[in-house]
Amino acid sequence: MAKTASSVKLRPLGDRVVIRPLEKEEVSKSGLVIPDTAKEKPQEGEVMAIGSGRVLEDGKRLPMELKVGQKVLYAKYAGTEYKHDDEEWLVLREADVLAIVSD
Repeated sequence: MAKTASSVKLRPLGDRVVIRPLEKEEVSKSGLVIPDTAKEKPQEGEVMAIGSGRVLEDGKRLPMELKVGQKVLYAKYAGTEYKHDDEEWLVLREADVLAIVSD
């Protein structure tokens, strides 16, 4: 069973989101599987938890545009990586999410 951000008790604050990076097995054109050490960092992931939103200068809270369960594309070197029980998470600001991936 896959863990969720809530099962490891990650609750992002403000305009931050918790993302589980989606790993893709990469195969070269000749059919060779590329090892993890040679792969680029993933840029696609699933939103696992969201914060309450950013507080504006006038004190009002701007609600988050993202929702739990959405697949997103994020900036390559954005956020902070967190590892818990062999599960990797990424905590980043909503502004570092570039797009929502639709199927």
